[in-house]
Amino acid sequence: MPARKMKVEVYDESGNRYVISFEGRVTREKALKILDIIELLGGMPISEPIEYLHDLSKIEKVLFIVKKNFPIVWFSAKEVQKVYEKETGEFISLSAVSTYLTRLADKGILIKAKNGSRISFRLASRELKEVIRPF
Repeated sequence: MPARKMKVEVYDESGNRYVISFEGRVTREKALKILDIIELLGGMPISEPIEYLHDLSKIEKVLFIVKKNFPIVWFSAKEVQKVYEKETGEFISLSAVSTYLTRLADKGILIKAKNGSRISFRLASRELKEVIRPF
């Protein structure tokens, strides 16, 4: 498998620019560590305070959860369901999450891929441009 390259540019509140480059085997854990660094630097304005979630519709909450927790990785409806219930304290059925993810994919916000019986999603490229810029 060829090495992957990832470059992340972040600006903090003071206008300072940070560039993080990564080359090698990109895993979910490594990507999440990079995103933790970005959050510490004041980047990724996606992470709105959790108290604002009650004002959103369920599909908006699902999209918020995806952008916050799965910004650059493939994920399943089950993973989104677990995070949704943990962060909102509300029950949501797996079929509802699957429906919302499929609707978001139909709108071009997510990419949907099927491998056998497993269906995975990830943010579409234009959604990622705010967070990641490839070499």
